[in-house]
Amino acid sequence: MAFKHIQTELKDGVAFLTLNRAPLNVLNIEMMEEINTYLEGLQKEKSLKLLVVQAAGKAFSAGVDVGEHLGDLVYKMIEVFHKMFRLMDALKVPSIAVVNGSALGGGCELALYCDMVIATEKSKFGQPEIQVGVFPPIAALVFPRMIGRKKAMELILAGDTISAQEALSMGLINKVVPEASLAEEANAFIEKFRKLSGIVLRLAKEAALAGLNDDMDKGLKVIEKIYLDQLMKTNDAVEGLKAFLEKRKPTWKDM
Repeated sequence: MAFKHIQTELKDGVAFLTLNRAPLNVLNIEMMEEINTYLEGLQKEKSLKLLVVQAAGKAFSAGVDVGEHLGDLVYKMIEVFHKMFRLMDALKVPSIAVVNGSALGGGCELALYCDMVIATEKSKFGQPEIQVGVFPPIAALVFPRMIGRKKAMELILAGDTISAQEALSMGLINKVVPEASLAEEANAFIEKFRKLSGIVLRLAKEAALAGLNDDMDKGLKVIEKIYLDQLMKTNDAVEGLKAFLEKRKPTWKDM
C-alpha cells in the first residue's frame, strides 16, 4: 500500500516505518492515520520480530501539528495520536527508534516510547508542550517510569530540550553514534534481534513490562506465568536451551 507521508518496508521479520513529511516530519492527523493503518496491517504478520521507527530528512519529528490541537479537532487529534501507541503495544514485538536530528513534542514521545533508541550526536529531545499551554500525555505516562519522578517532572514541566548525550545519561536512549555511521550502527543493532526467535522476543518483552507493575509481587506472578505457561511451552525456548548445552547455533521456528 502506498502512503503519502510515510515509507514502509517489511524485510526478514523487521518492519521499517519511516516518517517522510518534509521538512520536519510534523505529525498531522492524515500522517498519523497512515501510521495507524500500517501498524494495524502489521498485526497479522506472524513472522514479525521487530518494529523500527525512523525518519527521512533533517529532523526525526518536530511534533504534532499545533493547529490540530485547537477547537473540536483536538478530540480527533488525541484519538489518532494515542492510537499509534496502543497499536505499538498491540504488536507486542520490540521496537527501536533511529533518531537523527530533533525529536520534539509528539515526535519525542514517539521516539522514546519505543523500547530502544539509537540517536546521532546532533539529535535533540524535548517536550516543549508546556511552553504553549498544554502538556505531553504520553510523556506523563512513561517518563516517570523511565527516569524517575524528579527528572521526569523537570522535562515535562520545564519543557527543556536536551542533547542526545544528556538523554543517554538519563537512560532515555540506548546509544549515541556519529551521524556519518548511523546507518551502519543501526543495522548492527537491528541485526542482534533479527537472528533471535520472534516468539521469545515477544514473551520476553511482555514479561519485562509486567515487571513494571507497581505491585511487585503481582508483577512477578505475571512474569512467572508467562515464563512457565507460555515461554517454556514454545519450541524455541527448548531449542535455545538445548542448542546452548550442545554448543551449536539454535534453529528458530517461531513457535
